Amino acid sequence: MYGEDISGAGLITGIGQVCGRSVMIIVNDATVKGGTYYPLTVKKHLRAQEIAFENRLPCIYLVDSGGANLPHQDEVFPDKDHFGRIFYNQANMSALGIPQIACVMGSCTAGGAYVPAMSDESIIVRNQGTIFLAGPPLVKAAIGEVISAEELGGGDTHSRKSGVADHLAENDEHALAIVRDIVATLPANRNANINLQPIRPPLHSPEEIYGVLPPDLRTPFDVREIIARLVDGSQFHEFKSLYGATLVCGFAHIWGIPVAILANNGVLYSESAQKGAHFIELACQRRIPLLFLQNISGFMVGGKYEAEGIAK
Repeated sequence: MYGEDISGAGLITGIGQVCGRSVMIIVNDATVKGGTYYPLTVKKHLRAQEIAFENRLPCIYLVDSGGANLPHQDEVFPDKDHFGRIFYNQANMSALGIPQIACVMGSCTAGGAYVPAMSDESIIVRNQGTIFLAGPPLVKAAIGEVISAEELGGGDTHSRKSGVADHLAENDEHALAIVRDIVATLPANRNANINLQPIRPPLHSPEEIYGVLPPDLRTPFDVREIIARLVDGSQFHEFKSLYGATLVCGFAHIWGIPVAILANNGVLYSESAQKGAHFIELACQRRIPLLFLQNISGFMVGGKYEAEGIAK
């Protein structure tokens, strides 16, 4: 059926249960032609997305792909049922509240880079996952820049600088654990009420908050210490922890009720504001109430930051 020795079209798809939630899982098999997309790979991917759309299943993409298979480019790109439709479907499903989650476990080049970039949340594995539109050889050929794959599009680059990746994992096992944590924050379905959990006291006494806060609130302190004394079990699933560090965002429970926390941790920069806007979109999509912990004097000022568009 597949021809050219492309077992399973280089793509593994199926429906499974993650944290009690039915999900569509789409996995690039990098052992088959580097996970590149043949015409039949595209067809299989689109069919999985169609099933996810019809049944409102969150999509989990385990990405390790070199993009389109170059000898078959003319068969992959031309019409509406080809490669670009994958990203169109991602955008539409996200807009309709069907979560799109990507886990970058290998090299994602060219077309392979768009899947994590267009997902609602993405994870990348340190020293293993990469995301770039053009790899180091093409960059050198095009503009003469010599750069390693990790510097160009590795985990630290995208989780600390670009913000393309939301979570940095140490290895595959850690990455999959983060995926499970993300799915655990999703509602059972679009019409479900808020998912309540058994009430648990914080592991750190709330009475210690006054010891954490400095006498002069202009003195910097780590707002995570406040959160640890506020939320159930002191469990806080932080979002984009390495990016826009002056705004701390994440999901937790208080008295068994899920909350999406946005906490100031210094003055706001452009990256912090972008991170906050992204996080609020996720919370609205998941119908989780917002909790703001505010202690801020405003946005960062100065010529450098105005030139970077901080007002917008």
